[in-house]
Amino acid sequence: MPKYIIEREILGAGNLTAEQLKGVSQKSCGVLTNLGPQIQWVHSYVTGDKVYCIYNAPNAEMIREHAAQVGIPANAINEVKAIIDPVTAE
Repeated sequence: MPKYIIEREILGAGNLTAEQLKGVSQKSCGVLTNLGPQIQWVHSYVTGDKVYCIYNAPNAEMIREHAAQVGIPANAINEVKAIIDPVTAE
């Protein structure tokens, strides 16, 4: 299944409390359950004003549908073509 990186512009994301992040996560997981097992949230990185999410999904449209139902932006959706790390250099 394709892997995607989603960039979400959310002003003040880095200032959200643990409780607020928990609430957003719970809402997201609820929508994922309704959309079915073909879309999976792997994890997210929260920065100052952006959140970068890693998802497995059959297509970008399903990610857009998830974002719309949760009420969060999906400003950029990019399919991962390869993953490299220090082991790649060996």
